[in-house]
Amino acid sequence: MKILVYGAGAIGGYLGARLALAGHDLTIIDMEVTAGLINGDGLHVTEGGQTAVVRPQAYPSVAALFMENSPVFDLILMGMKSYHLADAVNPLAAFVAAPAHVMTIQNGIDVEQPIIERFGADCLIAGSFTTPISKEASNRLIVERGDRGLALASPSGQEVRSWVNLFNQTGVQTIHAKNYEAMKWSKALLNIVGNATSAILNRRPGVIYKSAAMFDVELRMLQETLAVMNKLNIPVMDLPGSPAKRLATAVRRVPKALLKPILTKLVAGGRGDKMPSFQIDLTSGVGASEVQFHNGAIARYGAANGIPAPVNAALNDVLMKLTRQELDWHEFDGRPQRLLAEIARYA
Repeated sequence: MKILVYGAGAIGGYLGARLALAGHDLTIIDMEVTAGLINGDGLHVTEGGQTAVVRPQAYPSVAALFMENSPVFDLILMGMKSYHLADAVNPLAAFVAAPAHVMTIQNGIDVEQPIIERFGADCLIAGSFTTPISKEASNRLIVERGDRGLALASPSGQEVRSWVNLFNQTGVQTIHAKNYEAMKWSKALLNIVGNATSAILNRRPGVIYKSAAMFDVELRMLQETLAVMNKLNIPVMDLPGSPAKRLATAVRRVPKALLKPILTKLVAGGRGDKMPSFQIDLTSGVGASEVQFHNGAIARYGAANGIPAPVNAALNDVLMKLTRQELDWHEFDGRPQRLLAEIARYA
């Protein structure tokens, strides 16, 4: 198969490399520096102590690829961050009016809308990826845990089992998620744990969970999310290596005194000593944050359906204002009382 990875970040690069190692014809579009590294040195993936190298042709832009020739791809995998997806669609549509299949792997709720609006839902394969991948360099990826994988679903109900089989054949543990919304919301439920609070306070999730007040904030955030999902009749589902149902059951049924050590262990095991993605984006100065597709989306759906979600709304708004430098991050750095004061205004 001819595969295009448009945005070879950690996840897109990894999945593209696995497809190439399985014998598929891989092409990559990424920034000029990354494309140059891949063309000169290949794309390196280290997994289980072994490093594999693939050497796809990489291009610095959509125009550079399609003006050189007119390739037809069986699958276009969108590998950029959620907040870059909408802007990436227009250049692609200028050269590919009707792609055969487009796969998204971005985290967040409703991130696929730009693809659906431009190309329709029938060509779309939505993915949720749970394997942690780090980047040693732009063209050098390291798989941190091998016990997770990929879930695939179709928003329109199209058949995706052939794609599940394709990725399983590459060695990526892949499942078919029959309920697209359950897959996306369950991944968001997992993603928000220790993410926005950690970014705002500039402290590791394990430190956040040691604070009784901030643990209460995290618990209320999760309870709001589950209440919105219940209102929308969206079930919680497990993803590869990520027991979202166990998390939901604990939040709903376990007394707070017993729940704190359970969630603290989950956060420590899931994130280790790494700072979460929202904090990484904030420190990078990109001026955008995926919080809008997580806590922000949860708050919006809650408001539209009569389910208050003040904690999610506050976390989204504060982090977005910090991202746009409308608030001074120094005011929140290691100061939970400052964040608690903002949350109280929403409640």
